[in-house]
Amino acid sequence: MNPTLSSPPPRIVVLGSLNMDIVLRVPHAPAAGETLQGHSIAHIPGGKGGNQAVGCARQGARVDLVGCVGDDAHGRALCDALAADGVDTTAVRAVAGTPTGTAMVMVDDAAQNRIVVIAGANAQVEIDVSALAGRLAGAAFLVTQFETPLAQVGAALQAARRSACKVLLNPSPMQPVDEAWWPLIDTLVVNEIEARMLSGLPADTPTEAALAGQALRARGVARVAVTLGARGAVAVDADGARHHAAPVVQAVDTTAAGDTFLGALAVALGSGGNSFDAAVSLGIRAAALCVTQPGAQPSIPQRDAVLRSPPTAPWTVL
Repeated sequence: MNPTLSSPPPRIVVLGSLNMDIVLRVPHAPAAGETLQGHSIAHIPGGKGGNQAVGCARQGARVDLVGCVGDDAHGRALCDALAADGVDTTAVRAVAGTPTGTAMVMVDDAAQNRIVVIAGANAQVEIDVSALAGRLAGAAFLVTQFETPLAQVGAALQAARRSACKVLLNPSPMQPVDEAWWPLIDTLVVNEIEARMLSGLPADTPTEAALAGQALRARGVARVAVTLGARGAVAVDADGARHHAAPVVQAVDTTAAGDTFLGALAVALGSGGNSFDAAVSLGIRAAALCVTQPGAQPSIPQRDAVLRSPPTAPWTVL
């Protein structure tokens, strides 16, 4: 059964980064000192905040994005692309004298990516607490990550608590989570590396991921999703832990797969009436479609395509 979408659709506020991705397609990652002949280069809208906003919007949510770009061509291109997906960018500030964030993404013939991020204007994000409170009123989720200053992330989490808005946190790129933040988080989405670093436990297998997720839940989080790439994801909540397998697909580029999973998960949960397992399954289906296409935001599928995709196999209780 496909998760339902509430009417009106849920509203989600995303605080996060916006980057112009410079994507290099290469046969393999070059070794130290090696000069490599690449296949192609492309400029593609990205950044975890932008990707997650698009992921939510393409699953049917109404999305407000809070962030910063430079007052330059890349910044204008990013905002235009977001607006084309229906994302409200009125809270995206253009900063003069600072370049838009940039990510250098190297994708090899095995579809593995290596990414270097230059924060640029993302480092200038400053929360207007009053304005953010207005946006959070009635929203299903505040979604955020760690590609903007952590002090601003913390301020946003506190604002969400005061506004009775649930928080979905993706602590990527991995940094320690302030102990005071754990009780403010409703849903935590981590990959196996982030789960290991935050919990201190291995998380490479579904069984290990379940134990790591349970350790993170013990810090005050209601729900934890540990993504495992081609092996699917593990859902951990008050009812225990379940492993959801991923469908077998021919991966072309794994960029934005995690952000796509998160977007589908957030919208399913924000719509109400959908179980955590149904939301995780939908996220896996969306991510599986994402990795079959190149690029970050261009690869994020629309809701109709996800709902038409084969359902995941029944989950396994861990």
